[in-house]
Amino acid sequence: AQCAWAGQQARALLVVPTVRLLVLLSLAMTVMILLEKLFVAAVCYAAKAFGHRPESRYRWRPIAASACKAGGGDEEDGIVIVGSSSGSAAFPVVLVQIPMYNEREVYKVSIGAACALEWPSDRMVIQVLDDSTDPVVKDLVKIECQRWKSKGVNIRYEVRENRKGYKAGALKQGLMRDYVRECEFIAMFDADFQPESDFLLRTVPFLVHNPDIALVQTRWKFVNSDECLLTRFQEMSLDYHFKFEQEAGSIVYSFFGFNGTAGVWRISAINDAGGWNDRTTVEDMDLAVRTALLGWKFVYVGDVKVRSELPSTFKAYRFQQHRWSCGPANLFKKIKCHFGANSTCCTTSSSLGRLLLIH
Repeated sequence: AQCAWAGQQARALLVVPTVRLLVLLSLAMTVMILLEKLFVAAVCYAAKAFGHRPESRYRWRPIAASACKAGGGDEEDGIVIVGSSSGSAAFPVVLVQIPMYNEREVYKVSIGAACALEWPSDRMVIQVLDDSTDPVVKDLVKIECQRWKSKGVNIRYEVRENRKGYKAGALKQGLMRDYVRECEFIAMFDADFQPESDFLLRTVPFLVHNPDIALVQTRWKFVNSDECLLTRFQEMSLDYHFKFEQEAGSIVYSFFGFNGTAGVWRISAINDAGGWNDRTTVEDMDLAVRTALLGWKFVYVGDVKVRSELPSTFKAYRFQQHRWSCGPANLFKKIKCHFGANSTCCTTSSSLGRLLLIH
């Protein structure tokens, strides 16, 4: 009888209040999430109604139109044909990085899409970072790079002795090459991403004309969204992430994370933030947070879409979600010591919390 009475007292004094507190916390978090969703939706719809585009918030004009004229007083004399030697000095040198790991199915289309980018050939370097462990795939990728190089494309095939740091390690080592010193910006594409030919022409001007912008992030376009119910659900979730979360963050000049691909970085901003770090599995978010803490700005351009594929099997989907969910939590623990030492810490902290809830 005494044991039963003690159990009832313990439940009344400890269990019941604890459960009530957890319920109240859950309700409070639910209300916070709902208010945030309503806020970002209102921001995006207001921007659409008033025609609030990235080009109207930041300076943007075609690089070709601002090139030095060869002579004459007509505006047409200042037009530079992309890919010609005439006036190519007006274009900054851009490095295009493509990290790969045993990408047998997609290596050809990704390399081909990068080589088809409209940009003066003497102002662009394509860097294929091949971490493949399959020797057959390595040979195929190398041959494909040599094929494009024989056509006059400035493409470099880079391999490492080991896979230390995985993707972050490959990107970091790629920036250490001597020829990268001449580059101002980096366009990054995962192996299953294929940009349109005008990708650089539409994104790089933001960086050229706005020296305080570190990153231009574009939207993903899913080519296999109708493959199965799993890919359809993923498209709905990610479309919301791009259309509302990232677009709203860009509109109100708030922090939003780098998606790891389909973006263009300013190299000086990467170096300013300490470069790539392999301490977590979300090296893209890690770099974005450190860069934002230094006061750099990001811009999201939703009109520029890059083709990509969604995981179509549950195994691949589970692996991706595990990385996206565990990585931000681990990153939050590692960088929390920086909070309080920077004026943007509150915004960054709340943004990290939002990203944790999203993933």
